[in-house]
Amino acid sequence: MYRQLRVGVVIPAFNEAAAIGAAVATAPAFLDHVIVVDDASTDATTAQAEAAAAGRAGVVVVRHPVNRGVGAALVTGYRRALAEGCDAVAVMAGDGQMDPADLPALLDPIADDAADYVKGNRFLHPEIWTAMPPARIVGNLVLSAATKLTSGYRHVFDSQCGYTVIHRRALEAIDLAALFPRYGYPNDLLSRLNVAGMRVLDVPVRPIYGPHWKSGIRLGTVLHPIPWVLLRSWGTRLAAGARSRPA
Repeated sequence: MYRQLRVGVVIPAFNEAAAIGAAVATAPAFLDHVIVVDDASTDATTAQAEAAAAGRAGVVVVRHPVNRGVGAALVTGYRRALAEGCDAVAVMAGDGQMDPADLPALLDPIADDAADYVKGNRFLHPEIWTAMPPARIVGNLVLSAATKLTSGYRHVFDSQCGYTVIHRRALEAIDLAALFPRYGYPNDLLSRLNVAGMRVLDVPVRPIYGPHWKSGIRLGTVLHPIPWVLLRSWGTRLAAGARSRPA
């Protein structure tokens, strides 16, 4: 528990056998639930996660029988966290790309009732220009600028950062089944949160690109489906705004 909040963390993983054990083992002790979602890995991800979970209460490993995408893995984890009674749910990567020491800073705005969704912003951290590969910096700048427009949250940046904490009320306010299931889910989620009237806040987090890091975003992902996701989410938000205006 953290500041009277029952907190869970979802760790989506696909072929992360080399890193998932450390991700589970280093998850902060104040977490009530650690939910690993293995998205049909072809390596020993599940076995390594279960081995790391031995002796630690509150850890569960869920495995998808077929690969459904990182967004779908998060939805599975979110639903499990809601069922477990969590008040707030964090997301941390299975490859060790997120610093556990940053988690309290993400949780504090939720505990203070200052936000419904808190996301990491690596561009607010001084190490960004030396730690993040140049190609990733350019890609993130472009996608973040586009997401400012499509999501309606002009004050947020680093849209592709997956280090987040969401309040239970925000999860219950959106249609999880409709969330885009693969890469592009953060952009879609922000737009849906805007439609639901949720408060979103950025906080600095440390950029980490260690030996087990690998990007799931390729040129084909940037060209499709992310632009389509951005257009769809933009259209959904505009349509919701039109419906809410008086005739």
